[in-house]
Amino acid sequence: MSPISSSSATALLPVTGRVLMSAIFLVSGAGKLAAPAATLATIEAAHLPLPPLAYAAATGVEVVGGLLLVAGYRTRPVALVLALFAVATAVTFHAALGDQNQMFHFLKNLAMAGGLLQVAAFGAGPLSLDARQGRA
Repeated sequence: MSPISSSSATALLPVTGRVLMSAIFLVSGAGKLAAPAATLATIEAAHLPLPPLAYAAATGVEVVGGLLLVAGYRTRPVALVLALFAVATAVTFHAALGDQNQMFHFLKNLAMAGGLLQVAAFGAGPLSLDARQGRA
């Protein structure tokens, strides 16, 4: 591989990572929009305060955060918010660690948070709105 094609391929890695990480947030947010009653019931079952507000906040974080992550806009703070959201949902909804499925989801959320912290630390990469605005 020549240095030019190697650097071009390397430039694709951050945007690919952002798209892959955002997929779970966008799909989950779309699911919340499609089935608000089911989502509210899950929030109520977790005994969170103000379920309608929790629903709106979760949906907003997932949809808006996912879209901003894909675009690479304000990527570092967006990645931090999504990482905190992933940890909060792990602790709130997947803490039954004796259940193998819940343990899997708990660890998946922690792994997502880890990847998002990498994005927060190193930025969006060259193919991003942040880079176009000199913030990468």
